[in-house]
Amino acid sequence: MSRRSKSDSAFARPCLDSYFAAVKLLELKVPPPAVALLLAIAMWLGTFVSSALSFALPARLAIALALAALGGAISAAGIVSFRRARTTVNPTRPDTASALVSTGIYRLTRNPMYLGLFLVLAGWAIYLTNAVAFAGPLLFVLYIDRFQIVPEERALAAKFGTAFDNYRRRTRRWI
Repeated sequence: MSRRSKSDSAFARPCLDSYFAAVKLLELKVPPPAVALLLAIAMWLGTFVSSALSFALPARLAIALALAALGGAISAAGIVSFRRARTTVNPTRPDTASALVSTGIYRLTRNPMYLGLFLVLAGWAIYLTNAVAFAGPLLFVLYIDRFQIVPEERALAAKFGTAFDNYRRRTRRWI
């Protein structure tokens, strides 16, 4: 069994600091629709690489369209709520929010626009009928949760304080 020396921990600390700095650099940088589009393209390309993982699904078009339409409607409801409150819909600048929106679709989910994009990606995965494509919606949730929602909520908590904390306690992040 080897022992760690002080030089090992001296090396590990700067590496961890660099890692966390790199992670922080990704926060709020890529707009969620762009993330969804890139993943949708990757899902489509993945079907060519993994054609052996394709499967048949009766009514795939109807299911895919229903999910995509539901996702579009949920996202649109989020945008309409923001517009009515006259606050920004720019996902890269949550610090410019002028109002905390907690009515309408925001009573049910704190992130209807992202939930809608997830449902569109899920519909696309069903349409593609390839097991690899289902990684897309999962990767979207993981990326958006860490690099978009966490920093957004940090900014909203700083801006709206107790009102945001109360909203966060009573309303789920996704569904």
